[in-house]
Amino acid sequence: MDDKFYQPKKEMKPLEFRNIENISLPVEKDTITAIVLKPESKNIKKTIIFFHGAGGNISTYQFMTKPLVADGFQVVMADMRGYGKSTGKPTHVNVAADAQKLFDYLLSRKDISGTQIYLYGASLGSQVATHLAKDNQAKISGLILDGGMSSFTDIAIAFKPDMKEMIEKFVISPYSAKEDIKSLKGLPKLFIYSKGDSTVPFAQGQTIYDNAPEPKQFLEFSGEHLEGMIKDQVRILKAIEQL
Repeated sequence: MDDKFYQPKKEMKPLEFRNIENISLPVEKDTITAIVLKPESKNIKKTIIFFHGAGGNISTYQFMTKPLVADGFQVVMADMRGYGKSTGKPTHVNVAADAQKLFDYLLSRKDISGTQIYLYGASLGSQVATHLAKDNQAKISGLILDGGMSSFTDIAIAFKPDMKEMIEKFVISPYSAKEDIKSLKGLPKLFIYSKGDSTVPFAQGQTIYDNAPEPKQFLEFSGEHLEGMIKDQVRILKAIEQL
């Protein structure tokens, strides 16, 4: 039932950045793509690898990454299989494998490995970001989860509560943020959630946070799903700078 979770779009909006580097990586018979966004400052200290949500593609989430680039962060935005210019069809398993392959490639570059690296998972991207963090904790400096669900199974139940028993039996999460987060002791973690989120229940963010070992910070804002950078940009940027 993986296809129920992913709604990729091929149509790209114009990218609103000055310094854009395009990346293409072969994965089996397909290709995954990403962009590296460099800030105006030449003294780059931190890189954020951004995994977006279930819908759209990297161009859909520019409103979340433009403030990061403007604030001096180097940002990598990834499109997994089927999204944007990437080919193929996304599944829970290949998305995780492809994220690892992209991560390994990025660490081979001195302009990235020479910086502190943070993983940023937005919405459904929280699953792959947390899973990647679990498998590469020693290589990263922090994890940011923004409006992320606790597991594939949990979000399916949230959308179809009347089918809870069937979902628990047949929609099995091969990995989940609420479980992977437990292993991240010592890694700085930032959770960004809103009680006004009508897409991902606030309680799922609280579950991941409760399962997470220290150090951790929970930042609550007032707004809809993934609107933190719109509603509370200054506070969120400050929290990420201090992570």
